[in-house]
Amino acid sequence: MRFSVITVCLNPGGKLRTTLESVLGQSCGDFEVIVKDGGSSDGSVDEWQHKSGEAADKDVRRREPGAGEGAAVGESSEGTAAAGAAHGRVRVFVEKDRGIYDAMNQAVAHAAGDFVVFMNCGDVFADERVLERVEERIRERENTGADLKRLVFYGDTVEGQSGVIIASAPKITGFTCYRNIPCHQSCFYARQLCVEKPYDLQYRIRADYDHFLWCFYRAGADFAHVGFPVAVYEGGGFSESRENGRRNLEEHRQITGAYMGRKELFKYRLVMAVTLAPLRRAAAESRVLSGVYHWFKGKLYGG
Repeated sequence: MRFSVITVCLNPGGKLRTTLESVLGQSCGDFEVIVKDGGSSDGSVDEWQHKSGEAADKDVRRREPGAGEGAAVGESSEGTAAAGAAHGRVRVFVEKDRGIYDAMNQAVAHAAGDFVVFMNCGDVFADERVLERVEERIRERENTGADLKRLVFYGDTVEGQSGVIIASAPKITGFTCYRNIPCHQSCFYARQLCVEKPYDLQYRIRADYDHFLWCFYRAGADFAHVGFPVAVYEGGGFSESRENGRRNLEEHRQITGAYMGRKELFKYRLVMAVTLAPLRRAAAESRVLSGVYHWFKGKLYGG
């Protein structure tokens, strides 16, 4: 299995269907979908299963957080074959969790793909050939003898509301890690990297950022830009809410301090100040200026 597309949810409403239909519409056939539900009460997961005719290999398991595999009280059921092969790719796991990153860790434990990509409910792939094109990039690296267990592929991101393409840096550096890493939904991680370093639950907002820096500074991962948009990002997530702004900055300080030395941090902060980072950030987030800003950024990156 090449890809595991992971979606974690809790009362997602119609957004779950939006995301799953995008995934199931991919031209590449070598993938599975892991839906990790925290115990939704809005009927969204059941409704999707019912409308799709119930996937033939549906596997629903309920277990308490932290319980071992032996403690699983399995509730597995086989639906009709009329759902077709596409819907048969979806496996749903209903398990209590302690938040989004705990849910992501649980989902990784169920995944079988060489690479995992996390798609939040409401997010979609940029087009139907994303997985096919990433697979081509993987084969290219595989043919050079690269260690697939140490690879991270990432691409650009489309901002859902404006349609603006947010260009990712063509090369990941220490400064990239400090300033602005690629959108999480546009990253394909070797599953082994997520197994070795689960998301750290002490970080409520930036555990994915901590994991990205671990891959770069500790795991010696090889990062490769695929050269095209991967995901359409809906935005407005937990980490972006105004009330979490202070915690977001504090977690950034803690994480960068854990991986970067004082001299390195001083250099990056100086560069940010000299290049007027607050003004650039305001332009990037402005409805009026964001299109021009990201267009120029893409040209600067050679897009």
